[in-house]
Amino acid sequence: MTPAPPSGLVVVDKPGGLTSHDVVARLRRILRTRKVGHAGTLDPMATGVLVCGIGRGTKLLGHLALDTKAYTATIRLGAATTTDDAEGETVSTADASTVTDEAIAAGIAALTGDIAQVPSSVSAIKVDGQRAYARVRAGEEVVLAARPVTVSAFTLLARRGDDLDVLVECTSGTYVRALARDLGAGLLVDGRGVGGHLTALRRTRVGPFDLGHARTLEQLETDPTLSLPLDAAVCVAFPRRDLDDDATADIRHGRPLPADGRAGTYGVFSPEGRALALVREADGGPARPLVVLAPAGD
Repeated sequence: MTPAPPSGLVVVDKPGGLTSHDVVARLRRILRTRKVGHAGTLDPMATGVLVCGIGRGTKLLGHLALDTKAYTATIRLGAATTTDDAEGETVSTADASTVTDEAIAAGIAALTGDIAQVPSSVSAIKVDGQRAYARVRAGEEVVLAARPVTVSAFTLLARRGDDLDVLVECTSGTYVRALARDLGAGLLVDGRGVGGHLTALRRTRVGPFDLGHARTLEQLETDPTLSLPLDAAVCVAFPRRDLDDDATADIRHGRPLPADGRAGTYGVFSPEGRALALVREADGGPARPLVVLAPAGD
C-alpha cells in the first residue's frame, strides 16, 4: 500500500499561461495525490505566488489570512482593452507620449489609499449566479458596482516610454488591471483619457507567503517536497497556542478549550509541537475547533 504523501502547503511560483486549476493538476501528478487545492487564484497571464494545500493542508486554505497582497506589474499607456489587460481586444488608442511624469505621479496618488474601485467586467465576480467573465463572453455588457478596497502602496519603479513598471500592495479584492485602466483613463490629452492596460503582472506576496517560500513547477518535478509541512504552515500562517496533555486530548476529540483571550483564528499545538487544530473564541466563550488537523486515533 502506497503511503499517503505528507500534508502541508506548497507555494508555487506560477508561470504565465497556466490557470490555477492547471497548477493543481500538475501538482496532483507530481506529488501523486488527488488531495490538492489552491487559495488566492491567479489569472493565466499572471505569474508568482500561488498557495496550494496538500493532504490535510487543504483544510487550512479556507482559513488562511490572505487579505493583503503585493505585486509588480507593467502598465502600458495609450490603449484601453476589453479586459483591461493585454489579452483583450483594443477598444481605443491615443498618443501618450506627451503625458508628463508629474501627471502620472498625480494619477497614481489618486488611486492610492482607500478607494472605490469598479472591478474589471471580466472578473470572476458572480452576477445573478454567473461569473461576470462568462456573461461578457456570451456577448452581454457587464458593469459591476464599485467596491471599497485599500491600495496601501502604488509606486512607480520605472518609466520606459509608454510602459510603467509599478509596485502595488493592496487588500484582497483589488484588481491591479483596474488600476491600470483607471490610471490611463485619468491621464488626459486634449481632454480625453489616453487609456491604459496591464501587460505583465507578478504576485510577489499573498498574506505571509512570498517568493522566498515559492518554487517553480520544474523545481518541484525534480524535488517533489512541501514548501511547509503542516506544523510549519500553521506556525507561519496563524498565531500559536501551546497546550498541555489534557487540553491536547480534548481538542483531538473536538472538545472546546478554555478561552485564552485571543482574537481571530489561531493554531493550537501539542507539547511535542504538533499542530492539532485551528480554533476561534467568540463572545468571551471557549475556544472551539474550526478544523481538527490531528484527530484522536491519528
